[in-house]
Formats: sequence, structure tokens, C-alpha cells
Amino acid sequence: MGQAEFLTLRKGAEVTGEVVDRRSRFIAQIAPVSSEAEAGSFIERVRSRHRDARHNVPAWLLSDGRERCSDDGEPQRSAGMPTLEVLRGAGLANVCCVVTRYFGGTLLGTGGLVRAYAAATQAAVAAARDAGDIVRMALVRRVTCVIPYGAYERVKRMVMDMQGRVKDSIFAKDVQMNCVFPSGSEGAFVEALRELSGGEELCIVGEPMFGEL
Repeated sequence: MGQAEFLTLRKGAEVTGEVVDRRSRFIAQIAPVSSEAEAGSFIERVRSRHRDARHNVPAWLLSDGRERCSDDGEPQRSAGMPTLEVLRGAGLANVCCVVTRYFGGTLLGTGGLVRAYAAATQAAVAAARDAGDIVRMALVRRVTCVIPYGAYERVKRMVMDMQGRVKDSIFAKDVQMNCVFPSGSEGAFVEALRELSGGEELCIVGEPMFGEL
């Protein structure tokens, strides 16, 4: 069964985190994916990018519960599993991470590898947070409303106060605001806008769909 709500990377984002341990470089690269095929394509892109690396360790997990990882030649459970566990611990889904290792000439042992692969992945997750590239996916409804210019700032605040988000606004003769709300919470906004307009219907409410909140 798929998750009702989860965190993932913004569409089109790719983030990187890197650690160095005894001259071995560990470069974690994370991208959003929506299927096993997309994960496979990302893994191949990273492998092509780092053909000269000793290892390219992949891990991915989807919102439907499917997940997979590989140690790519490293000792068993020293690379892929630590990478996957960091993704899980961050509450992420529909993501793929590939940690590239350039060998520095010193064996790190299983414990050292576990720490290094996990640290590189944690660095990439932190970079994604810092860049604002982590988004929440949930069951949402899109609400479009057309309002006078003079009401724009007030309605914008109403959207935020009622758990919504203004995706974009189109400024023409009037202002068209395209908003998204957690499914079930849009009713309060629609009713508040009806009261503000003296009973006029200003909103078009879409069907529930799974999307970025």
C-alpha cells in the first residue's frame, strides 16, 4: 500500500553531498524518481558520469513501498543498506541515491564504510533541505479563484492561514490565483471567500489528486 503523505525531492532537482575519509571520496547524488525504471536511468547516468570510480552504490525507495539497494562490490551490507537507511530515516520516498566512491588507497573496514556511505548520504539530504528542494507530497485539491486587485494581499493571507499555498498568480483585468490545499481543507477557504464577496462564487475546485503541497 502506498504512503498517504511523504517527503521527496522537487521535480528536476539533483543534490550532492560529499565526505572524504582517508583519501577515499564518497559523493552522494540524490534525484527524484517515480518508478523503478526512472531509478535505473538515474543510476546509469551517474555510472556514466563516474566511469573511473571504484564503486557506484545505488539505493532507491518508492512511495508504494518498493525499495532496493546494492553494495556494488563493497563488503556485504556496508554500503547500499546504510545509504537506504538514511533515506528512510529522513522520511523520503520516490528518490534514488547513488554514492560514488573514489578509492584512496586505504581499506576502511566494514564499520568505516558504513559510516562513510551514511555520512555522504546525510550530507546530500542536508544540502537538499538547505536548498529548499525537499517537498511534501499529499492528497490535494487545486483551487482557482479570480479576484479584484484590491483583495489580492488579503486573499493571499487567507490561503496561508487555511493551510494552502499559492502556486502562481496571473495578473490581467483581475487576478487569477492558482492555489493548492490539503484535500478536505479547501472548503473553509471557499466559504470564507464566498462571505468576503457577498455570496458570489469566485472559486473553481478541482478533483482530489496526489501532488506537491
